[in-house]
Amino acid sequence: MDGRKDWRKRIVGAIRNDVSSPMTEALLTIDEVYARKVIDLAMRIAEALTAVGASANDVALATIRVTGALGIRPVHVDVTYNSIGVSYHRTDSDWPITMLRVVRAPVPDHTKLQRLQALVVEIEAGLELEQARTQFHVIRRMPFMYRPAIIVLAQGFLSVGVAMLFGASWVIAAIAFLAACSAAMVQRLMSRLRVPFFFSQIAGAFVVTAIAAVTSWLAHFGVPMLDGARPSIIVAAGIVLMLAGMSVVGAAQDAIDGFALTAGGRILDLALLTLGVVIGIIAGLSAARGLEMGFVVSSEAPLLGPLPLQLAGVAVIAVAVAVWNGAGLRTIVVSAVLGGIAWLGFTAAVAGGLGTAISSGLGALAASFVGILVAHRLHVPSIAVTTAAIVPMVPGSAVFRGLLEIVESDGTAESLVLGVVTLIGAGAIGIALASGASLGLVLGAPVRDSVQSVVRRRGRIR
Repeated sequence: MDGRKDWRKRIVGAIRNDVSSPMTEALLTIDEVYARKVIDLAMRIAEALTAVGASANDVALATIRVTGALGIRPVHVDVTYNSIGVSYHRTDSDWPITMLRVVRAPVPDHTKLQRLQALVVEIEAGLELEQARTQFHVIRRMPFMYRPAIIVLAQGFLSVGVAMLFGASWVIAAIAFLAACSAAMVQRLMSRLRVPFFFSQIAGAFVVTAIAAVTSWLAHFGVPMLDGARPSIIVAAGIVLMLAGMSVVGAAQDAIDGFALTAGGRILDLALLTLGVVIGIIAGLSAARGLEMGFVVSSEAPLLGPLPLQLAGVAVIAVAVAVWNGAGLRTIVVSAVLGGIAWLGFTAAVAGGLGTAISSGLGALAASFVGILVAHRLHVPSIAVTTAAIVPMVPGSAVFRGLLEIVESDGTAESLVLGVVTLIGAGAIGIALASGASLGLVLGAPVRDSVQSVVRRRGRIR
């Protein structure tokens, strides 16, 4: 009989858990002042990470890592688009310690992001609380690496890189540089006046379109060196400039990681700022049309230049974006290399007969996969190099052609549908870029961890 009961007990134990004896754990008694200091430091680091462009998942993990390393666990972390909340419940008899910090609008600063990530690693390695607080305040007060004039020049060279992609003449490249710098200075002026960035996007896009319209008008009158000029390239370069500062990768990554509220906020922000670019271009095109300075543009996608010139343009764009985001020399070099990898993947996919959207996604996938493998090894932020690498594939030309087809339509349904279809294709490219970049990060993370574990085991054997 006892054997039968024992046999039945084994079967039941293999099927379900024993709920009669719940698990318990010892609760450490931690001073409230110390706990508040630790949580405050973790939240300040999280706020700084969010402000310089880190994803919500990275921010939450960094907060948990910092508090856990300093003896405060477990904590509950809530990251939204504009706030961070941390709650620490010590015992059943004590009130929980809950703090909330509001985060300002993110402004990418990849050098500061790199320093903050290194600080989290040092805290996990045993850095004391007061030393960590001191180091954080030093990092927080770090000025942006480059002066405003250098940032404006970087934005101008980004447009030069786009012109090189399309094989434009040096004159058009110079005009694109002038247009981009003018738009950047207008946006900086409006920022100093505390004008919302939505209106700055409208103003910048209008300036670029106006300069392109004047270029087309001068070419129509036979001005030397403007024969056969393609002003649409100037506007396409301006669109890439306006959209380059927005982290599509971060928004997609937040959605994949399950931070729906944060992803929704980022996507709404991206959509609003993109709408500002659209309004600015439509206003510029309408003004040019009213002054009889309208564009003549083909519905066909512009031809790219020779492959060596394309790769040179991609490198220029990646370097410009990296400088614009405050990256250091190592990050700039990695960004340029990954930009070339992404573009070669895109070119190979197009040559294989795949569509532009799928090819763009594959190029972003290749860049982000390689990027996450080398980022940890070279101590550079993976999101920094990935963002810079995929900017050359932003569909600036497609957006411009779609808008122009709508503005210059003859009112028939066919002409309007043509423009809408072009814009939908541009949107598909943007989604493919975000999806490919995020998928590359997801696929590359376990591979990176496996490689690191193998390296550690070999180090122990030696």
